[in-house]
Amino acid sequence: MTDNTKGALLMMCSMAAFTFNDTCVKLLGPEVPLFQMLFLRGVASSLMIWGLARALGALRWRIPRRDWGLVALRTCAEIGAAYFFITALYHMPIANVTAVLQVLPLTVTLGGALLFGEAVGWRRMSAILAGFLGMLLIVRPGPEGFDLYAGYALAAVFFVTVRDLSTRRMSAEVPSMTVTLVASLGVMLFAGVASLGTDWVPLNLRQIALIGGASVFILGGYLFSVMVMRVGEVSFIAPFRYTGLLWALLLGLVVFGNWPDPVTFLGCLIVVGAGVFTLLRGRKLAQENSART
Repeated sequence: MTDNTKGALLMMCSMAAFTFNDTCVKLLGPEVPLFQMLFLRGVASSLMIWGLARALGALRWRIPRRDWGLVALRTCAEIGAAYFFITALYHMPIANVTAVLQVLPLTVTLGGALLFGEAVGWRRMSAILAGFLGMLLIVRPGPEGFDLYAGYALAAVFFVTVRDLSTRRMSAEVPSMTVTLVASLGVMLFAGVASLGTDWVPLNLRQIALIGGASVFILGGYLFSVMVMRVGEVSFIAPFRYTGLLWALLLGLVVFGNWPDPVTFLGCLIVVGAGVFTLLRGRKLAQENSART
């Protein structure tokens, strides 16, 4: 098995784990308050991340001061993303929310061009525009189609874009597991403080199992995403992130009985097509630049 094949499989496992986590969270939505769920999941996942990082010897706190600023920014963005994404997930079909998040490669590419001066040619810019048009078909801004929770999904896209762009600016000295643990602790502390203003509900065995399952799946998603970065070519592996949408469609149908209508499905196809083109075009340009040097 080649490194690229291993990387593709790890990426698919990562997307599956994140989507199964989303399914557990959505099943809890009508029963457990948001901040209570986030706090309890955060406690369990933080303990598991800490234990795994210690076992791998991947936890290190001595990092440059500039990087600590980026870690803090990334953690704040993770908190915003968790709040807006899960609120949207509580109220929207899982496939719709997941489809909106598929514009992330496009927003990160656009953000890199606007903030860091990264070169983006007309082909990729056209793909970004097409992807945004596809996203509009999913959220349908208008008096009948657009609602508050579609706006929450878009806000989650913004925060995840900030998270990913800040991660890209970190130096190689920053361990991935340290960043992951800090983000998990940040979400847990935020949810814990926010939950003080809400009434907690007693949990039954099913709810405890779902929170435990969500914690395990979120850890698996983090672990596989870290492993992905250590094998194969990122430009080859990245398009396999879209398998998360396939899982969301399948689980949405099997678990919740939801299937996107034709317009939403068309929007999904446009967003995925634009994202894959952008990633493959970036890979080709990187290869051409490498050949010149």
